[in-house]
Amino acid sequence: MADRAIALTEAVDTVGVDFKPDRAAMATAVICPNFHSLPRLKIIIAPLNLQTYKNPMSDDEDDEDIPEGLDRLPKGVKNYITPPGFKRLQDEFHQLRRVERPKVVETVSWAAGNGDRSENGDYIYGKRRLYEIDRRSRFIRKRLEIAEVVDPANQQQLDKVFFGATVTYADAGDAEHTIKIVGVDEARIEFNEVSWISPIARALMKAGEGDIVKMRTPSGIEEIEVVEISYDSGGSEILP
Repeated sequence: MADRAIALTEAVDTVGVDFKPDRAAMATAVICPNFHSLPRLKIIIAPLNLQTYKNPMSDDEDDEDIPEGLDRLPKGVKNYITPPGFKRLQDEFHQLRRVERPKVVETVSWAAGNGDRSENGDYIYGKRRLYEIDRRSRFIRKRLEIAEVVDPANQQQLDKVFFGATVTYADAGDAEHTIKIVGVDEARIEFNEVSWISPIARALMKAGEGDIVKMRTPSGIEEIEVVEISYDSGGSEILP
């Protein structure tokens, strides 16, 4: 048996084996059924196309796919998102899969034929970029599948803070701040957007204008006053 043969501990009909190759020569192994009853294990090796290659363990790597700094969505909680946020994710997914990935695959394929790959900058960078594209695409696809689109314009209780609200509040020093409460996957701090599971959003939920609520901060409990609440279709942005 080959030196890199993989030991299997349970009987299966078909198994995709990831050899974790460091180059384009990738392969899968198809194991004969009922192999325990056979005197020998027969492995059929077939080359994989770089364009369609997918790590068979990738769907189980949820934790690794979550971008750094992103609020984790609690288990069993719906993934609320505004219509513009949903469209941005769709557009990013399309850009990654239909535009960026084919270009990088073409570059990697070209670079693979240019000598020693261990010293080939285009090849090394291209492989790393392919991993990043696939990781991000996988994350977006999973989040889109569980997304529940909520249009703030349909909110009926306009006098209370709920998902999609734009809220102006005053801190302990009477300085006013305006934030927008949006989905976990769409919050952009540069536009003063916060996710609905963030500490500030949780403190403000269901509050009305004039209410004083308590927010937990690293330095302790802080009281803030709700100054103004408004709702729109989710398309407007709060400039810093």
